Amino acid sequence: MHYFVTGATGFIGKRLVKKLLERKGSTVSFLIRQESLGKVAELRSHWGVSAARAVPVVGDLKARKLGVSAEDIKKLKGQVDHFFHLAAVYDLSADEDSQVAVNVDGTRHTVELAKAIDAGHFHHVSSIAAAGLYEGVFREDMFDEAENLDHPYFMTKHESEKIVRQECKGAWTVYRPAMVVGDSTTGEMDKIDGPYYFFKLIQRMRQILPPWMPSVGLEGGRINIVPVDFVVDALNVISHQKDVAGRCFHLVDPVGYRVGDVLDIFSRAAHAPRMNLFVNAALLGFIPKSVKKGLMALAPVRRIRNAVMTDLGLPEDMLTFVNYPTRFDCRETTAALKGSGVTCPNLKDYAWRLWDYWERHLDPDLQIDRSLKGTVGGKVVLITGGSSGIGLAAAHKFAEAGATTIICGRDQDKLDEACAEARGKGYQFVAYPADIADMADCDRFVQLLIDKHGGVDFLINNAGRSIRRAIESSYDRFHDYERTMQLNYFGCLRVTMGLLPGMVAKRKGHVVNISSIGVLTNAPRFSAYVASKAALDAWTRCASSEFADQGISFTTINMPLVRTPMIAPTQIYKNVPTLAPEEAADLIAQACIFKPVRIATRMGITGQVLHAFVPRIAQIVMNTSFRMFPDSSAAKGDKSGKPQLSPEAAALQQMMQGIHF
Repeated sequence: MHYFVTGATGFIGKRLVKKLLERKGSTVSFLIRQESLGKVAELRSHWGVSAARAVPVVGDLKARKLGVSAEDIKKLKGQVDHFFHLAAVYDLSADEDSQVAVNVDGTRHTVELAKAIDAGHFHHVSSIAAAGLYEGVFREDMFDEAENLDHPYFMTKHESEKIVRQECKGAWTVYRPAMVVGDSTTGEMDKIDGPYYFFKLIQRMRQILPPWMPSVGLEGGRINIVPVDFVVDALNVISHQKDVAGRCFHLVDPVGYRVGDVLDIFSRAAHAPRMNLFVNAALLGFIPKSVKKGLMALAPVRRIRNAVMTDLGLPEDMLTFVNYPTRFDCRETTAALKGSGVTCPNLKDYAWRLWDYWERHLDPDLQIDRSLKGTVGGKVVLITGGSSGIGLAAAHKFAEAGATTIICGRDQDKLDEACAEARGKGYQFVAYPADIADMADCDRFVQLLIDKHGGVDFLINNAGRSIRRAIESSYDRFHDYERTMQLNYFGCLRVTMGLLPGMVAKRKGHVVNISSIGVLTNAPRFSAYVASKAALDAWTRCASSEFADQGISFTTINMPLVRTPMIAPTQIYKNVPTLAPEEAADLIAQACIFKPVRIATRMGITGQVLHAFVPRIAQIVMNTSFRMFPDSSAAKGDKSGKPQLSPEAAALQQMMQGIHF
């Protein structure tokens, strides 16, 4: 048996050729472009056959008779028993011209070649897209009934099938596969398409929410998904039957699912939150098309829509098909496959394999270097307050990763010690004395950075001052609020705003602001500190919105309690579980690598949720902790005293890791 195959190097074609070559005495001639001849040896190795059984034929879909030479046509004439046409654009996001050139013109050129070589039986692999957006059940004997073919993908699939039906003079058979996904046994897939576009969204939900938390999904229309191995096996079986000429077969899942069910199945496979509540996307159908078109004509609406779709990694036209209205009858296919052992597996049984393969091989994030070295290597990083504590620990990480690491602080001796420590480890810091609480010194320092380093790529606003003192103990200490705000808010802003113009000019830059878990929990006894950090958080949210389209991003880290010199005066903290500076530095590194909007502990988020939804209860809880834990001796001005804690307070201390009391 001699076969000719177009699209033999594609996802489906490569597997179909392997199946055909498993037939005893079979030979496959396959179309290949001149520039791809180098792949032939690898293909033969994959198929496990010699050169005599897998014969490349140089050509091009865009040329008449596929551009096959007269010599090759002469060799093939009368020799081909089955001609399989699989080459096509299977991409909803492809532009119309390329789809017409390949799907429509390419099919016409393929039919011309089949005629020229007197091929026996022409097998055209079409798509369920040939039905358009047909309202109802589309049978296998239906074609002209297709409707709503406005989208170029649907239109070209319909037109290419029409060419086969009208211009193919010999025996022909059409196959309409559903949306093809990876192999049901291995999960193998070659590209992101169809349901895979939603995998990144599901992954993000898994990262943010626990798997037990219910979530809301779209019910949507029906979507039909089939694994590639079923499509190949069905093609192999049906194409060799005697009574298939002039017929069409739907290679679809006889079950079929709604969009929401598919998302829920993959959410379960990903161990992400289940979509237990569905909103029917058809409810949006009451909005007249003219109104939708008018809204999309508005530049701000288009801008927001495109930005959201890009952020989620979804093609522009994806939402058009959420309410897909067509179901597909497959009784002819079921009858043809009866007794062959070929059936479409249930999506629920192999969805986990598709997810696992995607996450291991196709996830776009895999192509990005997520190491700290890949992120900051060769870049300029400024860490304020970098001579001790969190800042120093972070500086070591950045310098070790190959960044030009700049640290600043008020104490020259500490800066020198830090630099000596770095040299001892085989790298170096660039250290400058600077007082971030002094606005004039901030301006001087920023200008120095611009002159000597051309600005910075990463700014870590770490310098800060914390004061733990109850308000009733601060009536005559208003300067506590002034000096805390001066450093934690105004100083950070002065440096950031001085360096932002350079980032804007380069259209890239990342700012990490070290905030506090106290901003989320509204920790008592920290009114001065929390207020200054809350001000910085608010400014950061505003700035994030203003610079979102200029390549500049911001991360706020609501840092839990860290064992640093800043908390040393508070004796109570000696028995409180805290983060090590190195662990805090890891959070800063993650902020630079992944650039999230916020990094916070679950305890901090819980506190924020309590204050948002049950503020009175949150106040009672925080007031209870306030009364359980007294002011420190340092706050009272007594540096020798020791705090007296009740057994309940000591127990709570251990339970609430990282919470400021």
